[in-house]
Amino acid sequence: MNTVSLIGRPNTGKSSLFNRLIGEKKSIIMDDPGITRDRIYGKVTFENKTFHLIDTGGIDLSLETFNDRIKIQAEMAIEESDVIVFVVDGLTDLTENDRAIANILQKTDKKIIVAVNKIDNKQRVDNIYSFYELGFETVLPVSAEHKLGITELLKEITANWNENPTLPKDDILRFSFIGRPNTGKSSLTNALLNEERVIVSDIAGTTRDAVDTKFNYDGEPYIVVDTAGLRKKGKIFESVEKYSLIRTLKAIDESDVCVLVINAEEGIIEHDKHIASYAIDAGKCLVIAVNKWDTIKNQDSAIREWKLLIENEFQFATYAKVVFLSAKTKKRLHTLMPAIIESYTNATRECKTSVLNDVIQEAALLHPAPSYKGRRLKIYFVNQSGSRPPKFTFSVNNKGLVHFSYERYLENTLRNNFELEGTPIIIQFKNKNGDE
Repeated sequence: MNTVSLIGRPNTGKSSLFNRLIGEKKSIIMDDPGITRDRIYGKVTFENKTFHLIDTGGIDLSLETFNDRIKIQAEMAIEESDVIVFVVDGLTDLTENDRAIANILQKTDKKIIVAVNKIDNKQRVDNIYSFYELGFETVLPVSAEHKLGITELLKEITANWNENPTLPKDDILRFSFIGRPNTGKSSLTNALLNEERVIVSDIAGTTRDAVDTKFNYDGEPYIVVDTAGLRKKGKIFESVEKYSLIRTLKAIDESDVCVLVINAEEGIIEHDKHIASYAIDAGKCLVIAVNKWDTIKNQDSAIREWKLLIENEFQFATYAKVVFLSAKTKKRLHTLMPAIIESYTNATRECKTSVLNDVIQEAALLHPAPSYKGRRLKIYFVNQSGSRPPKFTFSVNNKGLVHFSYERYLENTLRNNFELEGTPIIIQFKNKNGDE
């Protein structure tokens, strides 16, 4: 899949353009405050062409020369990208920052598009001509705020790209270890492989890139990905770390199952939930692995306490399978692969339509939907319309009558009657007359 980066100095509207291009994305984690996704990485689909989009943040310039960290950031963005969108402010004159960024971009053979942002009326279109001084052939007026010129920008970004090819899946289950630094992701990888394949250190942040390794388990091939530890956004000081984050998010996107590794010694913190949201947002199966279990006393009673804690802290992902293990001693390591395999199997599960409708109709009779202004939701038909993750489409009289609590009830009904542990599910409602 192609990668596109947005580059430019601060305050040119890159983040607004980023959000406009990826569109409004409704997170599964609606009810839990504080677990929103850092929007530096997203996926865009336009005319059957899909690409990764990166927001690099504002590149600033000192009075004399580029700060080394900023230069690294720009160079890595160039290296990661197939197309670079150079975002400039159409309401101001060219700045030294703009010219300095242009000098860096002119040294690459990547496709460069200058997006002159904040051009929201015809009178301002003439403002774009001064930006040809930057030395790039393609200069387009856009307004992220008013959604002007976005289609033209997307057409230029994807020009000469082939439509997304339908590649045959190799049927190898791919899973990634994700989590904060120093939770033992690399140690878990080595324990599974039974060899020192990945460098392990007590220093947080040793792993800087996603590392893929193929191995066999019970005679079947699998691919495990060890990813860089994800720090809180405010603690990502080094540009190298920022791009480690981008590569980790790519690894999540390309995985079938994500294993969130939690440090049993430190307990659950808010950032663990934040990291889980990346996998959930990508629609991936989720396994929670509580590592360093060898350090816990009274382990039998501790498991009960931890399960209650996880159920409370991860209310937005109650479907996740949970395992307790130690990469160091390999105790309970045997519980990990079955949890991963079962989660993936459930994500690919196909529910028989007749049984599905029997279950839902019975659930609706037992607990009718709440009425609203004298009207009540009626479910006519339900079918499974997708998998990985499973997607269910409900044909109803009026989707506006669906209350979030009743949607949750329907989800719980599906989970209780079909084997869907370990995988998110998507529920959509469609009016019987065909309106989305």
